[in-house]
Amino acid sequence: MKKIFVIFLIIILFFAGNAYVLSKKNNIRTMDINYSIKGVYISYIEYLDNFQNNSVSLNKAYILKMLDNIENLGFNSIFLHVSPFSDAIYNSSIMPSSYTITGVEGKNLGMDYLDYFIEEAHKRNIRIHAWINPYRVSSVADTEKLSNNNPALIFLNESENAVKITKTGIYYNPANPKVLDLLLRQVHELLINYDIDGIHLDDYFYPDSEIDLEEYNKYFLDNNVTLSDYRLNIINTTIKSIYKLIKDYNSNIIFSISPDGNIENNYEMYYADVKTWLSSDGYIDVIMPQVYYGFDNNLKPFDKTIDEWNNLITNDVHLVPVLAFYKVGLIDNYAGSGKYEWINNSNIITRQINYSKTLSHYNGFTLFRYDYLFNKNLINNNTKSEIENLKINLN
Repeated sequence: MKKIFVIFLIIILFFAGNAYVLSKKNNIRTMDINYSIKGVYISYIEYLDNFQNNSVSLNKAYILKMLDNIENLGFNSIFLHVSPFSDAIYNSSIMPSSYTITGVEGKNLGMDYLDYFIEEAHKRNIRIHAWINPYRVSSVADTEKLSNNNPALIFLNESENAVKITKTGIYYNPANPKVLDLLLRQVHELLINYDIDGIHLDDYFYPDSEIDLEEYNKYFLDNNVTLSDYRLNIINTTIKSIYKLIKDYNSNIIFSISPDGNIENNYEMYYADVKTWLSSDGYIDVIMPQVYYGFDNNLKPFDKTIDEWNNLITNDVHLVPVLAFYKVGLIDNYAGSGKYEWINNSNIITRQINYSKTLSHYNGFTLFRYDYLFNKNLINNNTKSEIENLKINLN
């Protein structure tokens, strides 16, 4: 094992040890890790549209309304965006408060939103999976919008090559050991302070094509390793370290990842080694591919694509497809001749669930995202029909 991976291993061992000690000091809630997930995503976009510029009391009331809607329809899980931009919707000693709720990063939240979601969701027997974007700091290349205690700004001031400013935004460098250290500390903080049911990552892994070239070029001097293999190893090390940290703390907490539904994209764009995760133990519990395709999609028809994912699994990982409820009743411009499928049909989601149920590793489904089911400004006639059909699978 070479230098950079030795450093990564030291970090893993340090945090794994601490997590074990702390787990003995907490009451561990027993959960069924194999339960069938009926989930919905609540993203930072919901916060921007519904929480900003409101009082805490109004936001509490809106959260209760969200949970009532979710419970009444029959969902049992929420994938809650707790850290969309190197920030937090909870009281963190590591990350600043999220601008998506307050309007200004670092401004007092007024309450702990994650804690309130957990408390009220668990009353309804709804599980909360804490969704983190590990490398995205900002969608704009403007450091003035970062609070003084944002770790990314601190890294930039230290010139540690841990952060890169690009035309599309600001991102952490996955190959920098300080970034892995930060991510593990963030997960650790969530584990010890909150009664969460899972940790969840989406498909944002490698955010930039040049972000780690300095590290790779140094590594390549002594090793005959391609850039692609180097990046796959970096992400694999990160995923494995998160998994170990979680399981050493509480083996009942689920670790899930939602990669791009196009398997090739995971290798060519994000360096997410999904084939290894689905054949070797010690990486994840649940794979949640974003299979955002209709049955008539020219390039990636749903049935063939979800079959490919199911066939990759040779270990005990569960398959929980994420379905594109946001496409219901709309034109799908990337589907070729199937671009009107979501307009001409109002039972696609139900058909996708029913098809997925026939697969050997199926263990539920999740819909993206909340507002497309319940926000009157986004609901259309197809939405209402899809929801009526969906109730059969949720009850």
